[in-house]
Amino acid sequence: MSGVDYLSPASVSEVIHALKTDGVRLMAGGTDLLVQMRGGRAKPALIVDLKRIPGMTGIEEQDGAFVIGAAASGASIGEHPGLARAWPGLVEAVRLIGSSQVQSRASLGGNLCNASPAADSVPALIAAGAQCLIAGPNGQREAPVETIQAGPGRTTLAREEIILAFRLPRREKRSADAYLRLIPRTEMDIAVVGAGVNVRLDEAGHCIAARVSVGAAAPTALLVEAAGAALVGTDFGPAALARLEAAVAEACRPISDKRGTAQYRTQVASVLARRAALRARDRAAA
Repeated sequence: MSGVDYLSPASVSEVIHALKTDGVRLMAGGTDLLVQMRGGRAKPALIVDLKRIPGMTGIEEQDGAFVIGAAASGASIGEHPGLARAWPGLVEAVRLIGSSQVQSRASLGGNLCNASPAADSVPALIAAGAQCLIAGPNGQREAPVETIQAGPGRTTLAREEIILAFRLPRREKRSADAYLRLIPRTEMDIAVVGAGVNVRLDEAGHCIAARVSVGAAAPTALLVEAAGAALVGTDFGPAALARLEAAVAEACRPISDKRGTAQYRTQVASVLARRAALRARDRAAA
């Protein structure tokens, strides 16, 4: 890793200016970037650390909604009591990212922009309906999380754009989320498949809104709109859950590798989505 310059800017404008040069890599946490550099897969000329920029490591509640800085650590997210109450599924997904040491550095922005199909936080963010606040040379814009990843290791962000924060909507009454994943080991492993579900119930316990997302089942994490639609208007009975599973299976486009065949991943994605939907329902009802 010799010959690498390091910049720790205090403003977004400094970051955007730095991105005009070649060989720049942003570091929101570094837990992926440093591993890639050690393995020779990443050879940046300049590393730009985002941790000093105001607002990028904070968590704010705004009239029931939350704004999470793109460089906020997993530890700070996991320890935030208000966030855990409002978005338990997202928090449990973040808590699955690596060890305690990794948690002290890892971030939502890095987890998303590293663009691994198996990133744990991404399906949970998609299910939550999270929006990315993005800054670039032409100002700021917002985009849904599900539009950011373009494929393994690739994003749709322009060269001089960065994600500043994630906006989570105001949590409605009788609504909740959940995230589940399958890994070969008991901890600190990469998801074979992950599933995030966010639901809202009426007073009778019927579903009036749902979002379903799966990870590691396609080149990017998927928002499976048909799976969410399968739950709307139902009480999560067997027929509705069967339609959800079928919709997830139809959407999956996984690969086969040493961690599992495409057929296995598709089946597991359907099962995890059903289980996450029931867990989210139980939380919403409570």
